[in-house]
Amino acid sequence: MTTKENIINASTKYFNQHGFSAVTLNEIAGHLEMTRGNLTYHYKTKDDLLKAITEVMWKKIAAERAKSRALPSFENLHNEVQLYYRFQKEYAFIFLDSQVLVHPMVKPQFREMTKQTVLDNKKAIAFAISIGNMKPEPFKGAYHNIALLVWMIAFFWSAQQIIRGDQSKEDGEALIWSILLPHFTDKGKKSMTAFFGADYLDNLGEAFDTTIDNYISF
Repeated sequence: MTTKENIINASTKYFNQHGFSAVTLNEIAGHLEMTRGNLTYHYKTKDDLLKAITEVMWKKIAAERAKSRALPSFENLHNEVQLYYRFQKEYAFIFLDSQVLVHPMVKPQFREMTKQTVLDNKKAIAFAISIGNMKPEPFKGAYHNIALLVWMIAFFWSAQQIIRGDQSKEDGEALIWSILLPHFTDKGKKSMTAFFGADYLDNLGEAFDTTIDNYISF
């Protein structure tokens, strides 16, 4: 591992622990057991370091997304959700910090990635309809909204876990399928079962309690 690679890897973990805004170059240099001069020889500012980290991240994301099958499929959607969840963990300080998300070095790429992800979701839905796995759109806007909602769940899953204090290792995929499932045809349900296994549909979440007394107190 080169010095630059070591700085990028160690700084990413340090930012994840303490946040991008709260950390100084002096603290990073101390964490790396090098002088500030040695650090700034490679990266003069925190923004330079952020640029280097995000460049590595985008290359990793591009390599993972390139593995997707040519046709939209359940497998592609599954892989996309897992990709988002994995990178939210590896680069938590980026995904969980609104100031970093709107940083000029980060915002344009995330905007393009978001646009492409929503478009891919629409392609997957259109393809599922064309082969009889999904029903026609029940009302205008339903599938556009679902394509956007699927991205939102995947992108903000880790943030909502922190807000809710959810310590589980769930990645939000079950929530996405529970939204899509009512729009599947019998053929689509069979295809999904073939991919995920017969028990998957029975474990998408807790059964809903319809006892109204459990929700209302007087």
